[in-house]
Amino acid sequence: MSSSTATAPAAALDRGLASRILREGYGPGAWHGPDLRAAVADVSASAAFRRPAPGRHNIAEVAMHHAFCVRSVIQRLGGSPSAFPLSGEDWFTLDDESTITWSKIGALLEALQAELATQAASPMRNGAGTDEEMDLVLGITCHAIYHAGQIQLIKVLTAPSGP
Repeated sequence: MSSSTATAPAAALDRGLASRILREGYGPGAWHGPDLRAAVADVSASAAFRRPAPGRHNIAEVAMHHAFCVRSVIQRLGGSPSAFPLSGEDWFTLDDESTITWSKIGALLEALQAELATQAASPMRNGAGTDEEMDLVLGITCHAIYHAGQIQLIKVLTAPSGP
């Protein structure tokens, strides 16, 4: 028995739109406030490892978590990112710069975001559908925006008090 309705093929994800969406989350210059790049730009190494409360994530951990997620999205889009600098998965405990320096975390974020932008501008190599591509681009952008706001809050909560 044949079906009288055929599923239309999904239109290809517009690569310019994908690039714009990624910039809204990571930067430069989101309209909604600090993007992730702007949120981490003024963070010192000492501030990056300061916890807002015991058992809460610090800025360095949030940034490494996002970097790990970006790397995962690159892979899911068909890319082959370089090895991640830390063993483990998703969240990493970073109490100070003995494991990885704040400057290396910043460089890792920049490198992975550039790689993601390149991957999103290229045709997918793993044959996944365009709905999945859009889900991944939107998802990692929302993830960046969420963590940019979280970092802004952590900066306020951990700021030294007093004159």
